[in-house]
Order: sequence, then C-alpha cells, then structure tokens
Amino acid sequence: MSDLERGERLQIMLSSDELRAVEDWRFQKRMPSRAAAVRELLRRGLQAEGFAMAADGVRSGRFGVVDPEGAEASRAGSEE
Repeated sequence: MSDLERGERLQIMLSSDELRAVEDWRFQKRMPSRAAAVRELLRRGLQAEGFAMAADGVRSGRFGVVDPEGAEASRAGSEE
C-alpha cells in the first residue's frame, strides 16, 4: 500500500452544530476536503501546536494525522 492510500475507515456522527463548526473551519483554512480537515484537526489535537493554512492546489491525501510530512509540504513557502 502506498503512503497516500488509507486502509482504515473511521466513521463518526456529529451534531449539526459540530458539523457546521468543522465545515466553517475547513473553508476558513482552505482545506481540500472534509476528510483532510478532520485529519488535520485530529493531528492538531494530538500535537497541540499551530499550523499554517493549506496551500492552493494541495490534495486531500497530503494531510495525515500521525505523519505531518504531508502538512509540512503544504506549508512550503508560507513560513518565513
């Protein structure tokens, strides 16, 4: 399995307010998909540190929870 494939599915139920909060955050941060936003929020919660907005054109598969390498690649050029 390649690094960009995900073999496990995590299904969660959210209230309408929780979903709205995730979606609002996703659009404010220009995340490429809902799944990428949830993975990034989970990664942030686990690492408890800040993160720059996703760069234009970054694909959902570039964001991981325990491997921040994809997120690091999306930040290139945004932290100077």
